[in-house]
Amino acid sequence: MTKINNHRHPAGLERVILKKIPKILLGGIFIPIFMSFFARLFPIAGTAAEIEKHLISIDIFSIALFFMVASAAFTVTIGCIIVVLMKGPGYVADAYELEDFEHPSPVERNKKQLNGKH
Repeated sequence: MTKINNHRHPAGLERVILKKIPKILLGGIFIPIFMSFFARLFPIAGTAAEIEKHLISIDIFSIALFFMVASAAFTVTIGCIIVVLMKGPGYVADAYELEDFEHPSPVERNKKQLNGKH
């Protein structure tokens, strides 16, 4: 058996997803940080207690969003790695070129049946 190295095949869905995971993690890290930052940069109008309550709520939401994205990305990454490992490298056993026919050529016995001879 020989490896399929000389032919270019499109990457499987699992490899496409694995390439997108770092971007997803960066978005999952920076979006909650910016939410907290902008909440402190542009505070709501109200008393000090109301502002503090609002900031704590946004912080809790930011932390929850970060852990949700991180755990989802981790789970999907493990699934993609398992699929990549299960697929393994592509091999070709007894590869040969086929002639370009719309229909395969029937064997002699089938030709006789088609002509009405039994």
